[in-house]
Amino acid sequence: MATKKITEEAPNLIETFKEFKDTKNIDRTTLVSVLEESFRSVLSKYYHGDENIDVIVNPDKGDFEIYLNRIVVPNGEVEDVNKQISLADAQKIEPDYEVGEEVTERIDFNKFGRRAILVLRQTLASKILELEHDSLYQKYKDRVGEVISGEVYQMWKREVLVVDDENNELILPKMEQIPGDSYRKGETIRAIVHEVKNDNNNPKIILSRTSPVFLQRLLEAEVPEIADGLISIKGIARMPGERAKVAVESYDERIDPVGACVGVKGSRVHGIVRELCNENIDVINYTQNTKLYIQRALSPAQVSSISIDEEGKKAEVYLQPDQVSLAIGKSGLNIKLASMLTGYTIDVFREVENMDEEDIYLEEFEDAIEPWIIDSIKNIGLDTAKAVIKAPREMLVEKADLEEETVDEVLRILKAEFEQPENEQ
Repeated sequence: MATKKITEEAPNLIETFKEFKDTKNIDRTTLVSVLEESFRSVLSKYYHGDENIDVIVNPDKGDFEIYLNRIVVPNGEVEDVNKQISLADAQKIEPDYEVGEEVTERIDFNKFGRRAILVLRQTLASKILELEHDSLYQKYKDRVGEVISGEVYQMWKREVLVVDDENNELILPKMEQIPGDSYRKGETIRAIVHEVKNDNNNPKIILSRTSPVFLQRLLEAEVPEIADGLISIKGIARMPGERAKVAVESYDERIDPVGACVGVKGSRVHGIVRELCNENIDVINYTQNTKLYIQRALSPAQVSSISIDEEGKKAEVYLQPDQVSLAIGKSGLNIKLASMLTGYTIDVFREVENMDEEDIYLEEFEDAIEPWIIDSIKNIGLDTAKAVIKAPREMLVEKADLEEETVDEVLRILKAEFEQPENEQ
């Protein structure tokens, strides 16, 4: 009964990997090579080498043949039974054999028993896995930055498993997902190939939907002028799922780059906005004029004047009081994106016209108030002590992102400066 079971397992082994060929898209030549190599690896342990062994595999039919080649030597002079055969034994196979000729015998793999079959299975599985890993790495190693579509297969807390059209597994980590993204098993999603790792021949394909490159590729696909090279994307800054700024330049003076990217009534950018979970996209004209570039990056705010420190990559921007909140944006988003896009650290100041002679600039309080607190307040357009005192307490807490206790202490210090002692009243 044991022999019968082993006999059934051997051909099934080939059938298994015939199915693997169909599902993993491995070409016939490669599969034959791997199968032959696996058989040789197992047989070499029994015959102390494989140089005199022939393995013929036909994966299409699901069969294989193994042949052992030995040299005929005079009777009594056999030194290695795996490579030599006595004349008497050779003539039992075929009476015409003579000393020095080669005898080829077909080997029944089943005679090596269940253990050999299990070892062969493991060897095959290992080699096929290596082949699969190498195939995956070769497929994606040169595709970093390319948009691909995949099907959501599994969702976990820290990542989403995506499969491509060949059932290869790709990873979309939590940090590369847009905050507004939600996934359902079986749905198709788009992302860029962000990174391809191959540690210890174990490739890992990392996808991203938060990279600026993803937005760039979407624009290239949606705007023909970019694909044709008439418009160039000079810079992208993103807060994924919230807002993005894109700087574009036209190489044809007849083409308005901003209008071409946005489209009639926003037709071209609408599809991208939906893809990015309603991420607002501001498109601006690029210029090499740094001051003008920063001014455009801060839109929709209207800038009064700009002071540039080229060495330190810093810019001081002055605006009318009603433009300060526009420049900063909700939660400081607009100014952050402008800084990311231009590469400059931007400080916003409110223009003070006819400042009260008794008013005092906040810098004068650096001995009593920590500089970072002063900077936080100045960033929302309040430069003087009286401007801070007049500002709503809630605005200082929310927009300057300060603790309530900190705001109360700042107000106490500033108010104390303008209070006269009783003997002077």
